[in-house]
Amino acid sequence: MRFIVTKRRASCTWRSLPAAMALALCLLSALLGLAACGQQGSDNRPERGNSPAVLRVPSQFSSIQKAVDSARSGDMVLVSSGVYRESVTIRTPRIVLRGTNRSKVVVDGEFQRANGITVTGAASVVENLTVRNNLANGLLFTGVTDEALQGAGAGGADYDPLDTAKFPALRGFRASYVTAYNNALYGIYAFDARNGVIEYSYGSGHADSGIYVGQCKPCNTVVRKNRTEHNAVGIEVTNASEDLYFLDNTIRRNRVGMTVLSNNLEALGPQHDAVFIGNTISDNNDDQSPEQADGGFGIGVGISGGRHNRFERNRVEGNRAGAFVLRDEQGYPVLGNRIQDNAVGDGQLGLAMMAARTGGNCYIGNGRTQTSPHPLPRVVTECSARDTAVPVRGNLPQLGTIPPGVSFRAVPPPPAQAGMQHAAHAPARPALQLPGKVDVTVYHLPQPGR
Repeated sequence: MRFIVTKRRASCTWRSLPAAMALALCLLSALLGLAACGQQGSDNRPERGNSPAVLRVPSQFSSIQKAVDSARSGDMVLVSSGVYRESVTIRTPRIVLRGTNRSKVVVDGEFQRANGITVTGAASVVENLTVRNNLANGLLFTGVTDEALQGAGAGGADYDPLDTAKFPALRGFRASYVTAYNNALYGIYAFDARNGVIEYSYGSGHADSGIYVGQCKPCNTVVRKNRTEHNAVGIEVTNASEDLYFLDNTIRRNRVGMTVLSNNLEALGPQHDAVFIGNTISDNNDDQSPEQADGGFGIGVGISGGRHNRFERNRVEGNRAGAFVLRDEQGYPVLGNRIQDNAVGDGQLGLAMMAARTGGNCYIGNGRTQTSPHPLPRVVTECSARDTAVPVRGNLPQLGTIPPGVSFRAVPPPPAQAGMQHAAHAPARPALQLPGKVDVTVYHLPQPGR
């Protein structure tokens, strides 16, 4: 059984409503008190000289995009409660887009638009809002400035490898207190982007993954204190390498918890040297999540062609197929991954070593769970760098009929998530000099049942 997500062309197209219908919807929304179609805004930037300004939606601007287009570097676009039926693109550097209420400021794609919010302006921030119901991605940070390539995958149609010279990586980004749900592909998607932070955010109901970090080297990025559930994959990492940290995230009740992949469909392969500490990766057997392209189910962490990654002090339990699965992928052998001192719960396969060779991979201090093959080659349990053939490759247990997934549109909306404190008054903080110093020693093994 395979567990990776096959990259595929999205079937969505960009559609706009006829003018008469759009006007009718705006009038109806006005009657219902929805801010998205309000006519209160002057759509003029307040003059503050050279000082940063706060641009308010809808009291000063009738849409988020109009406010963003008027903003200058350093400005904050502050959005009051309402459902905003639009796509937003931030091209200007150092813009902070903030909602006053995380659950009540909603950017809604209405299952018609490709991306909810796209950020190509360096050091820009999206925080304290919800983005939902898009045909591709909820929130996209990317150095890809060609809008024709930002839909199905930021790398382009059919995920052809990106020209990294033509589209250099976005430098500086932050997503904080963002709720992304029921988008067709990814919830929060950082692709061809580096020097960033994704934190205190939530993703559910995605047919690929709740959070995705792809094609960066060095990434210089931290993904911390997020929650993903009811996705095909909770968190996906593809061709993303070096100075990349996943810390204290809760990844539970997806079909697959986490995938760490190398492939030839994106540039910068193979994936290598990411750190995963203090995460809870549990109960990823959710039959009410969208189905993954290759039918993966019940896996905690799948490392497919990834190299020299570090998994320590994670709680990985309740995944019916297995906690960790190692395999080669598209000519990339899985090499040198260190899986040590994790709490691997009973009742699941601890490790399936499905690669042809040991490749310097290490599995030690993870409890007394069963492995496949059993016993593992001694070089794996002794953490030897010596590469030897695996005499009998491991297998995943037979789970019977894998339950079919549901449409991404049908996953129930999540409950309200904790928002940013003092959002209406806190000063703007562009994504400068991120992520800062990363001290992994402060991240401990999570307590059971989190």
